[in-house]
Amino acid sequence: EKQKEENNSTECSESGNMDLKFTSSRKYISISVPSKSQTMSPHIKSVDDVVVLGMNLSKFNKPTQFFICVSGVFMFYLIYGYLQELIFSVEGFKPFGWYLTLVQFGFYSIFGLIELQLIQDKRRRIPGKTYMIIAFLTVGTMGLSNTSLGYLNYPTQVIFKCCKLIPVMIGGVFIQGKRYNIVDVSAALCMSLGLIWFTLADSTVAPNFNLTGVVLISLALCADAVIGNVQEKAMKLHNGSNSEMVLYSYSIGFVYILFGLTCTSGLSPAVTFCSKHPVQTYGYAFLFSLTGYFGISFVLALIKIFGALLAVTVTTGRKAMTIVLSFFFFAKPFTLQYVWSGLLVVLGIFLNVYSKNMDKIKLPSLRGLWKKSVEERKSRTLSQTV
Repeated sequence: EKQKEENNSTECSESGNMDLKFTSSRKYISISVPSKSQTMSPHIKSVDDVVVLGMNLSKFNKPTQFFICVSGVFMFYLIYGYLQELIFSVEGFKPFGWYLTLVQFGFYSIFGLIELQLIQDKRRRIPGKTYMIIAFLTVGTMGLSNTSLGYLNYPTQVIFKCCKLIPVMIGGVFIQGKRYNIVDVSAALCMSLGLIWFTLADSTVAPNFNLTGVVLISLALCADAVIGNVQEKAMKLHNGSNSEMVLYSYSIGFVYILFGLTCTSGLSPAVTFCSKHPVQTYGYAFLFSLTGYFGISFVLALIKIFGALLAVTVTTGRKAMTIVLSFFFFAKPFTLQYVWSGLLVVLGIFLNVYSKNMDKIKLPSLRGLWKKSVEERKSRTLSQTV
């Protein structure tokens, strides 16, 4: 009886662990109940998910996520680039680049607010101070870039923006403490040198350079190099969503630009001009902002999933395609130097993709090729002797 009582007590203690034992078959079913400290919040899953335009990318594998993001970036940003050049082709609009950025930021804020209302978790996770810094950098990169089109032609402006690979890598080293291998450095050098060569060809065939435009696009380049790393660090540290990032960064940036235009008396002339051409300004600006908003959503998804360097590589390839379409839709002189510089950019893109998949793609080394050639020579000599 004492043994039975002891057995019953041990079974009662084991039942606290929710283990149902069947001694006859020596099999048991274990049901674990999480403690209060282990209970997960209903919002945890939504934080880890990457949602772009209502589509949850976390349900797909990495190659599918990469394909969807790259397709979205190329499709929307190609239309974005065409509309941007089309707006600045309107006679008399070139001095109003900052006003176009103000309208663009206003539309982005509205789109971000609408998208944020469609998701379950509407809390702001990234601190306000961080958003103030990101908004300032966003105003710098987009405002200075739009304004530079008043002094430079569109392909030259795009070429300068494509040279941000090296500043992004430098920013990754100083901001996030990253370390890049020689393949990443070679990829950045190839792409930057190819695009610089493209710029030299453009200056030879159709010189349209202005020192003010070069300074503006260079400052935009510096801001653009920093913003990708800051966004990546903030989104990974605080698990912020894409819609949250777009809403707060562009709404704060809208206030920055509005204050600047009001202080410099640049708001009234722009409003007067655009009111005379509402379709070519506000109409195109709406489509321009809509495609840009969709594009930035996919770029932020790329940054969050794959990192800033790969996102910049994809956007750089998109810019090269934009240049090709710019020559196709808008009449410009052409030279074969554009082709060679484009091939150098493609080589840089291949090196970057290879650096991300070095474990899957194993290229033969020079030493291995030399040994293989020596072995083939020995085998040929031996066969001839026999």
